[in-house]
Amino acid sequence: MAETALPDISDTARWVAVYRALESERKDALFRDPFASRLAGQRGRDIAETIWSSVRRNSWPLVVRTLLIDQLVMKSIAEGADLVLNLAAGLDARPYRLPLPPTLTWVEVDLPAILEEKERALASETPVCNLRREAVDLSSSLLRNAFLERALQGARRALVVTEGLLVYLEPKEARALAADLALQSAISWWMVDIASPAILQMMQRQTGPRLGPSAQMKFGPPEGVRFFEPLGWKPLEIRSLFREAARVKRLPGLLQLLSWLPDADPNNPGKRPWSAVVRYGRAAASSLPVAANTP
Repeated sequence: MAETALPDISDTARWVAVYRALESERKDALFRDPFASRLAGQRGRDIAETIWSSVRRNSWPLVVRTLLIDQLVMKSIAEGADLVLNLAAGLDARPYRLPLPPTLTWVEVDLPAILEEKERALASETPVCNLRREAVDLSSSLLRNAFLERALQGARRALVVTEGLLVYLEPKEARALAADLALQSAISWWMVDIASPAILQMMQRQTGPRLGPSAQMKFGPPEGVRFFEPLGWKPLEIRSLFREAARVKRLPGLLQLLSWLPDADPNNPGKRPWSAVVRYGRAAASSLPVAANTP
């Protein structure tokens, strides 16, 4: 039987931090996260080595995801975001490493244990903006909605970030989250990462035996970005991980050679492997065109 490398959902935060640390060590790094190695710890490095035989070779999706979310966070702030809600924030360090305005309020939400670990690891560091942390069980709609009402008070244009969260939800849970967010008029944007059924199935085959029950991957809608449109969210920007990885030269050799092939349709990826970072806006209020793979 395969070793359970990642028994708990919170371990995914340590796993992802390893890839941020590896990218930060490169001379041509796409971003610098000086806290990632500390946050990952030996536990994170052990997880990464157990799940993937070649950690560096398989780093590109998470590295590019980090880069794209960095860019779209900054773009949202330039467009007027005054509050960022990072749901299931894990060990993310953006409030410490991005050039955020000091007037910005950033709220991190996750389970108590991972937030306490993060507080200890970064106790000597100073965030660049107004940072708050709150322990909330986001799986409870009642607790989630109470938090949203509380956190959004006074905000005019909020950005919600759910990096690495949706893939661990059942489709009905993803719908419930989208509907709850849509009820909050202060939320202008919602940023997600999303994958096709083909990517989900590949990840389930490669990592499933090594993941505990709470860390199993479940969400890869065949509708692609259209999944959330009936729930009040319109895709404003769709940034393909594969296409961006090719552009910044992070794909392994063979994949780089295949990068001239056209991407799958984000609205109907079908059986093709496809994944992206998507910034949604409110369907009723937005008339902006979809900008695919534009910085």
